[in-house]
Amino acid sequence: MSLDNIQLPPVLMQDLYKKSLVDLDSRQKTVAEPVTGSWPFLGKNERSIVLIVNEKDTAFLSENDLAFLMGVLGACKLSMADVALLNLFKVPAMNYEGLMQQFSPSTVIFFGVEPADIDFPLQFPQYKLQNYNNQTYLCAPPLSVLAAQKDQKVLLWGCLKTMFGIA
Repeated sequence: MSLDNIQLPPVLMQDLYKKSLVDLDSRQKTVAEPVTGSWPFLGKNERSIVLIVNEKDTAFLSENDLAFLMGVLGACKLSMADVALLNLFKVPAMNYEGLMQQFSPSTVIFFGVEPADIDFPLQFPQYKLQNYNNQTYLCAPPLSVLAAQKDQKVLLWGCLKTMFGIA
């Protein structure tokens, strides 16, 4: 009798594995699918640039924050047609996989949103350009904070100049 072909009786197997780690009952198997779909966004995403905010009281941004964002985009020689603006508050099931499927972004900028909020696989500090998966990521404070604090605007501008190759 070979040790490679030992067969134990079912009663002994049951005694050996009283506390199994995995229940293989096929009726209970479910696979979690990433939540995707058509998320509402502002802009046309012509340059595959995704901006993510988290605004509770508006569909996307308040008038002041939108005006500030338009100024930032203009300084970068961009417009709303070039970007997709997403509000995490309105799409609470937003996740990294769904973002990649729907938008295929080349650049993602988080304004007041942590990468972990969308299950992004990396963590990185604000104002540090992060390359991942042939894409560039940037975390910054909310637009309302940026508009009010000059030192924060300067830090953002330095990153945006590098990100978009502005002289």
